[in-house]
Amino acid sequence: MTDSYVRVRGAREHNLRGVDVDIPRDTVTVFTGVSGSGKSSLAFGTVYAEAQRRYFESVAPYARRLIHQVGAPKVEDITGLPPAVALEQRRSAPTSRSSVGTVTTLSNTLRMLFSRAGTYPEDAPERLDSDAFSPNTAAGACPECHGLGRVHRVTEESLVPDPSLSVRDGAVAAWPGAWQGKNLRDVLAALGYDIDKPWRDLPAADRDWILFTDEQPVVTVHPVREAGRIHRPYQGRYMSARRYVLHTFADSKSETLRRRVQRHLVSAPCPACGGRRLRARALAVTFAGHDIAELSGMPLSGLARVLRPTAEAADDGVAPTLARDLVARIDVLTELGLGYLGLDRPAPTLSSGELQRLRLATQLRSGLFGVVYVLDEPSAGLHPADTEALRTVLGRLKEAGNTLFVVEHDMDVVRHADWIVDVGPRAGEHGGRVLHSGPVADLAQVTESATRRFLFDDAPPATRPPREPVGQLSLHGVTLHNLRAVDATFPLGVFTAVTGVSGSGKSTLVTRVLADAVTDHLGAGPDDEDEGTGARARLAGAAGLEAVGRLVRVDQKPIGRTPRSNLATYTGLFDAVRKVFAATDEARARGYTAGRFSFNVASGRCATCQGEGFVAVELLFLPGTYAPCTACHGARYNPETLEITYRGRTVADVLGMTVDAAADFLGDVPAAARSLRTLQEVGLGYLRLGQPATELSGGEAQRIKLATELQRAHRGHTLYLLDEPTTGLHPADTEVLLRQLHGLVDAGNTVVVVEHDMGVVAGADHVIDLGPGGGAAGGRIVATGTPAEVAAAPGSRTATYLARRTGR
Repeated sequence: MTDSYVRVRGAREHNLRGVDVDIPRDTVTVFTGVSGSGKSSLAFGTVYAEAQRRYFESVAPYARRLIHQVGAPKVEDITGLPPAVALEQRRSAPTSRSSVGTVTTLSNTLRMLFSRAGTYPEDAPERLDSDAFSPNTAAGACPECHGLGRVHRVTEESLVPDPSLSVRDGAVAAWPGAWQGKNLRDVLAALGYDIDKPWRDLPAADRDWILFTDEQPVVTVHPVREAGRIHRPYQGRYMSARRYVLHTFADSKSETLRRRVQRHLVSAPCPACGGRRLRARALAVTFAGHDIAELSGMPLSGLARVLRPTAEAADDGVAPTLARDLVARIDVLTELGLGYLGLDRPAPTLSSGELQRLRLATQLRSGLFGVVYVLDEPSAGLHPADTEALRTVLGRLKEAGNTLFVVEHDMDVVRHADWIVDVGPRAGEHGGRVLHSGPVADLAQVTESATRRFLFDDAPPATRPPREPVGQLSLHGVTLHNLRAVDATFPLGVFTAVTGVSGSGKSTLVTRVLADAVTDHLGAGPDDEDEGTGARARLAGAAGLEAVGRLVRVDQKPIGRTPRSNLATYTGLFDAVRKVFAATDEARARGYTAGRFSFNVASGRCATCQGEGFVAVELLFLPGTYAPCTACHGARYNPETLEITYRGRTVADVLGMTVDAAADFLGDVPAAARSLRTLQEVGLGYLRLGQPATELSGGEAQRIKLATELQRAHRGHTLYLLDEPTTGLHPADTEVLLRQLHGLVDAGNTVVVVEHDMGVVAGADHVIDLGPGGGAAGGRIVATGTPAEVAAAPGSRTATYLARRTGR
């Protein structure tokens, strides 16, 4: 291949306008531009999608058939394109059985080390297969907890929180409401139990049977409801409270029901394995004096210390060979700032940035060369100190003979790239053009570029005097994860930024401890337990909670997991749209109600895709994907529904509009206009109303949630908690978002953000810096005060970077 460029011609994916661009291979090339400008459509939707299509064509007839379902990218031609690997921002791993060890495959090697080179008890009959050291296999999993390490149980206290009530008055709080709960009470009465006596006065044997029996007797019930109404007798089956709770939690498809019964479950370490997830025979095997559960629970940096003496041994036996491989791979993870993670850390508790760096480290050790790596904001969720290590690792991937195409918003990463492709100038239909493709320094001449100002203007932002707090909220003796007896004070009525390196404890302090303390005080009930660990924080005390009247948590969890969830349905905007269509003369003449225009109702939706607009395509050995429905071509509705128009547009046309376009089209519909205006104010004018939740980034999902909250009228002091709200945002979009957040504070509320963007931190009123490191080396508050005070704090890894932004 003599031509050293990837040459793209006529790219028209999403908002790209027949883009032609040449990008050199064997470089680190960054794709920049405001959110929605088209940079991801170019890097992922066009270049990577075409590489994937060519791969499909090269394998088997079955895979080639799938291409017609998935579709090819809209591009005339791409030349000079090597095989490509995509490292995207996935929001979470599927289950808590997925862990750091499984994502990186380090667990496989560690299990092999124990199987082949572990120290076995003298009475062990034989060496164990490596599967016996995995909690995810039948051979290894503890039979009591099935390898989860925790068991969910119910107790009389969890099922009956108020024993002064009678069964008729709702003593068994775990039972369902409405008819099903009444039915269970009627069945109990028919069985001869006293349902009017206070629970505490019932005989212990009766209480035990009502809550815990496995029997399911069927009796004839003669219901007594309102006077004067006749109710026929019926056959009722009894189900104990324990059986109902465990059955609902395990089998219900309703997230609301599962969350409701989860409140009555008590999570505890498994009594059989002590939370170590494995059978006793596996835990009896040791290496360097530790069992495999102990090594998996150590921070990666600690695990490397244990293994290093074996790795440095002179011989080439099994143990040194496997230990060398483990240590070399852990060293890359430590270099990327992930040394604080343990192999057994559940993947759902990791941020998207942590997950992507784990996969990046795995690729670095894969030995591939001549490959195009397409990365989606690898700096997301990274403290500036960790970003420096990231740049080093990207450079090593390039030196190994690869090409890196990086979609990126961090200007430090952009400055150090070899080449830049800037897309814009704005979002959606106002973007989709390549403004510059060339050396980074040459972008300074492109006046249209929204990136130029942030890349070359090093002047510190104009600062204003910090706001004065109107009070404070204090937490004392906080203990959770790596936080150990921490005292934290959050000033009220101001904008607070919580900073620190990855893994220092920021999110734990804000989105778990502070959020749970306020939630409990407001009486909203406990939040879900920490996924994968079952942990809740321990507090020695809290003060100032009474000043907060409402809590709004805005995180980066998806607003939905299938294409059926979208921007319009989540914000409630679609209710107004459906009413507009139902009010048209033609709809009224046909008897169509607003429900007809919902793609979740059988009468109006496409029968082939059930209103999703997409059909799932399983790719066997590759991750599944979605393809447009062959019947409605993505419109979601049946032909009869699409015959109804409003101002010449169908309901499918409206779902295809951007927020900006819809704001013009529906500007005189008050309920819709308010939602659309708020979405524009948080910088989401470029998104389509029907854009599936599966296509939204974590940052976009977070801003949709924020917009949904902002369009509601509120009274009283509200505490807003946001977890890295600038993730996935171009600096120009960050400015738009910050105007909204500071506006909330000016309106008399409190905003607390977990944040790595030093520009955001420099503009805060108060900063809380955690650290000094991650994991066991963090979990302490190392500095608090105004941005200027924290910028001068000794012992803070944030101080150096904050000082640059504050001009100190």
